[in-house]
This record gives sequence, C-alpha cells and structure tokens, in this order.
Amino acid sequence: MNRRNFNQMLGLGAVGMLAPTMPAFARSVSAEALLEPGLDIAVKKRLADAALNAAKAKGATYADVRIGRYLNQSVLTRENKVQGIINTESFGVGVRVIANGCWGFASVGDARNESVVAKAAETAVAIAKANARLLTEPVQLAPQKGFGEVSWKAPIKQNGFEVPVKEKVELLLACNAAAMKNGANFVNNVMFLVNEQKYFASTDGTYSDQDIHRIGPSFTVTAVDPQSGKFSTRNSLSAPMGMGYEYLQVNPSDKVTGITTRYNKGYDMLEDITLAAKQAKEKLSAKSVEAGKYDLVLDPSHTWLTIHESVGHPLELDRVLGYEANYAGTSFATLDKWQSKNFQYGSKEVNFFADKVQPGSLGAVGWDDEGVKTKRWDLVKDGVLVNYQAIRDQVHIIGEKESQGCCYADNWSSVQFQRMANVSLAPGKTPLSVEQMIKDVKKGIYIIGDGSFSIDQQRYNFQFGGQLFYEIKDGQIAGMLKDVSYQANTREFWNSCVAVCDESDYRLGGAFNDGKGQPSQSSAVSHGSATARFSGVNVINTARKI
Repeated sequence: MNRRNFNQMLGLGAVGMLAPTMPAFARSVSAEALLEPGLDIAVKKRLADAALNAAKAKGATYADVRIGRYLNQSVLTRENKVQGIINTESFGVGVRVIANGCWGFASVGDARNESVVAKAAETAVAIAKANARLLTEPVQLAPQKGFGEVSWKAPIKQNGFEVPVKEKVELLLACNAAAMKNGANFVNNVMFLVNEQKYFASTDGTYSDQDIHRIGPSFTVTAVDPQSGKFSTRNSLSAPMGMGYEYLQVNPSDKVTGITTRYNKGYDMLEDITLAAKQAKEKLSAKSVEAGKYDLVLDPSHTWLTIHESVGHPLELDRVLGYEANYAGTSFATLDKWQSKNFQYGSKEVNFFADKVQPGSLGAVGWDDEGVKTKRWDLVKDGVLVNYQAIRDQVHIIGEKESQGCCYADNWSSVQFQRMANVSLAPGKTPLSVEQMIKDVKKGIYIIGDGSFSIDQQRYNFQFGGQLFYEIKDGQIAGMLKDVSYQANTREFWNSCVAVCDESDYRLGGAFNDGKGQPSQSSAVSHGSATARFSGVNVINTARKI
C-alpha cells in the first residue's frame, strides 16, 4: 500500500466517525430521486389500517404501525479532491403489537401492498404469543388518547436536497482551499443531509404524518510541524441541526464573537475553517498545561457532550433499571436517589430539562414513535434529581400516568424503544455575559469545542478534552494552552457549577449518531446550554509521560 492510499483510508475512517448511521436496507439512488414524492398519505393510511386490522383479528390488544422512508446524502472531500457522494433511500413498514400481554414486532421492506403488511402484522402477533410463554409480568402500557389524522413538518426554509450537489462540492472544496492557504497540511470536510418521512398509526386512533430534516457540516484540519513531525488538529465548531440548508446561509446575528467565532442558528463554514487552520498551527507552539485545579469556563460547543454522557444517558430509565447496559453500562442515578427527593445531582445553579420540541434541535418532532405528543419536562431542578426519561411501558414504575414522548426507532426495520430526548442545561436567570464570567476567574481555563472523552460503566467517573483551550489569569485571557483534559465524577462536577450565562448565550450542540441498544440503533439528539463556570476541577496534562 502506498502513502497516498494509506492517507485516503485514514481520511475516510475519520469521516465515518462523524456520519449519521446508514439506514438499514438502504439502496443507492440518484440525487434527483431524493426529491421524488413518497407514497400518497391515503395509500399509507390504507396500508396502516390493513396492518392494524390484521393484528386485532389475530388477538392483539394493541398495535402500532410505522411506515418510513429514510433519505440520506453524504458529500465527502479531502483537500482538493471529492472522496465520495452517496445518496440512499430506505423504505418499509414496521409493526409492533401486544398479544397475551407481551410485545411482538415484525417488519417488511418496500411494502406497498396491503396483504404484505397484513402478513407482517400477523407475524408480529405470532412472535408476541410465542414470547408470552416466558413472560413473568405483562406489559403495562400507559393510556394514550388518539389524535386522529395529524401532521408535523420541520420548519425548514430550504430543503438541502434541492441544492445541487455541484454547489455543495464547490463550497467544501473552497473551504478546503482556504484551510490549506492558512496553514493546514490536511483537511477532511463533509456534509450530511437527512430526511425522515415517517407515518405512524395505532389502535389508539392516531395517524401522524411527519417530515423531519437534519443537516450536519463538519471538518477536521491538521497542521504538522515539519521539524518535529508533531501535529495538531482542530475540528469544526458547527453543530448538526434539525434545519434545512439555511443553516449554511449565516446572518451576522447568528455569530457569537469573542476569542474565536462560534455559531448559533447559522454556520459560516468558510470563516470557521480559515480560523481553524490558523488555530491548529498555533496549537503546535501553545503552552502545555500545568496539571492542577482550575476553574473551568465551558462554551456550549463543549458542554453539550458532557451533558450527553453524564446527564442524558444516566437519566434514561431503562439504564437506571438495568434493562439497558450497552454503550457504557447502566446508571449510578438509581431509583432510591430519586425517591429521596433530595439527591443533589448538581448545585442550585443546575437545572436540566428534557424535550422533543426545541426548534432547530435534532430531536424535535410532533409525536414520538408510539403516538405520544412531544413536550418538555424537568430532570434536575435547582440541583435536585426530580425525574427520568421514560416511555409508555415504563412510566408506571416512576408513578407517572402518561409517557414523556421519547420513544424512537432509527428505521422502519427497528423496534422502537426509549431514547434520549434533547437534554439541556437551562440558562441562568440573572443577566451574565461570557466576558463578565471570565472577569471573576483568578486561575482558570476557557474550553471551546468537544474532544475525546471516556466515562465508566455507571456514567459516573469521566474525562473530557476539547478543541481550543485558553488560560485565564486574574480575569483575563492569557494565551492558548494545549494537552488539556479534565477529570471528575458526575455529581462532583455538576455540584461545582457556580454560574451559567443568561439566555442570550444559549446554543445547541449535538450528535447524529448516539448509539444504544442491542442490536445497535442510532439516533440524533441535541443538547443546549449557555456558557457555564465550574470551580476547582482537576485538570491533567494529556502529553505527560509516566
């Protein structure tokens, strides 16, 4: 293998980690096919009714049907080359039932015939009855009123699939050229677009038709010191969003100025990649951090990942109960802590809420995948643990009478289960800017962007890095640092939170590919926060050798 082929493989591997998971049974299609209309809603209703009626006829006491069309586009570049353009479509029907007190599920791909989906429903009932032989306790499904025929569409301004691929390629390559001109030696730059067209129907009487859009531009630039051979990287400060192509048509009001430019509901890729190239080069000669205790000022582009791992996952009720242990284990936040009504998850400055309704968020939908109207609810209030994330067959365990609307399946071929909602840190109520926050810090580090991390099997002990690190001395930015990572446990860390900036600084971060389950499923989820300050956190030097 020559050096060029080896570097191409490395580049594609890095891009793969950033990508949304490819839908099951996806087939390659043309870019034009992504704009073709799906099944008429009347046809989808007939298919759904055929499945519901067949399930009831075979003895199901409950049934739901999901008819899904999943469209993906990926544009991948490296330096001055296009590495790939991938367009895919996946279509099929999934049927879930309760029979003899037990769940059953079956799915069928490319189903456009009523007899085919009816057969899938009958299979689901047969599976439920077979599973029921081993049942120790019947499913307790929270009641849910039917909403009739309803619809929800992501409030996008421009469908990204309508933008020619040529225009997307030109944007990425122009950005790559700017990075190389400003000091980068290598650059990977990608753009992902997703459209989920989901139709849901249930024996409760809901028929929901939803059109969901997401976009995710992302890059990594690398600068190499030719003398030492050492290198540094800087990833994009973009966030995947539940938006259309308008996310890349930034207005000045979408920019957050400061030590480096960050972004809110619009993203200037050319500006960011130009700065990234310069900053990657600057990191090569930056001061290596001295290990010790520091106050941390964490930008939302960083904090989202810490929230995701140390709050979002441990407050999933199935992890709490031990039903889910894949992807880093169960949870330390057990029921007895919630039942005490005084478990201090964080300081009084800490308020976490979950939702599936924030405009522009990855998790926003009108109804979840079991027909529950989505909403917002508190998880941690004034630092105290007050609730979890739970769905229809779980909420009775925590004394709730209705689901919180966070059930999701990543494809028509996957059975839906409890997934993380958007979990966010509420902004502070007292006016406070980032500049004012930094002025009060004597010895600290300002961290921007997410980096590598690890967390234990109880979602308790963790370590997080970042993209950009700036030393704070006596209320002033003193220069760039490198080799920074902080260590803490979840409760210690969130109890060290002493201030959160106000709503004017609130921004979303997130991930396309949150993994969970066995077999694995992937979901897209956002986490919002304003800049937050944490006192006396342990910082290590990641370059130090033992």
